Amino acid sequence: MRHVLGDRRAIALLLGPALLVYTLVMLVPVVWSLGYTFYEGNAITGFEPVGLDNFARLVEDPSVRDALWFTVRFAVVLTIVQVVVGYLLALLYVFILRRASGIVRTLVFFPVVLPTVAVALMFQQLFESAPRTGPVNALLDAVGIGGVDWFASSSMAFWVIVAMETWRSMGFYAVLLYAGLVDIPEETLESARLDGASGPRLVRHIVLPLSLPVLLSSVIFSINGTLKVFDSVLALTNGGPGNQTTPLTLYMYQTSFTYGEYGFGSSIALLLTALCLLVTLFIFRSSRRDLTKA
Repeated sequence: MRHVLGDRRAIALLLGPALLVYTLVMLVPVVWSLGYTFYEGNAITGFEPVGLDNFARLVEDPSVRDALWFTVRFAVVLTIVQVVVGYLLALLYVFILRRASGIVRTLVFFPVVLPTVAVALMFQQLFESAPRTGPVNALLDAVGIGGVDWFASSSMAFWVIVAMETWRSMGFYAVLLYAGLVDIPEETLESARLDGASGPRLVRHIVLPLSLPVLLSSVIFSINGTLKVFDSVLALTNGGPGNQTTPLTLYMYQTSFTYGEYGFGSSIALLLTALCLLVTLFIFRSSRRDLTKA
């Protein structure tokens, strides 16, 4: 093995095909998209160089600010909810259900593999107010609160999207965090119990610090996924009411493929890429700072 890893030709032979595919599939489109930011037009009408006009429009366009605000707010809220709910489920699997958690893990994970459109249609039916009353509004009517038009208000539609995405993804984060919790040595937990730590104290002082690496991975997975949310919003609200639930990804899609403005759409994509990189770097630096203090 050392002889193979020390041979540059062998390394090139092993890594070359993967690097070639990665370059063609990932790097070339990124560079191509970056080049589009200096042009306006599309493949049908042709392209015309505009210099930095697309970036100036990016700063001035109020729709970009609205989409950016929705994207950031949605990412922060959903990341917190996903990781917290996933962690609570993982604790349930490990410390309460234990060996009997297999069937529960399977049932909770099941929504992860469902098609997005099917889930969105189900939530539209659940929160429907007209022409039929959905189960949620029927329950509100039964307790005397009164039905709500969930998709007519931007704030209500926002929380419906959060609820749908939480239901879809909590099984994935529960399994991911569960894998980190089961790696905690049983001897460490037993020693803590002998010292008097149990329940919330055991979780706070022993389990939580030892599971920080997998928690960090979950946060990075979640924040990058939620910043790039597209299909669930498109299927559930199509960015409405108005454009109040339109994330950057959907606005980029509309700009590029509905209005045929490839250059401005690429500028929005570049903004989203920079946002993902900045957030990931911030999380890594914050975690390193915490580890240094510890």
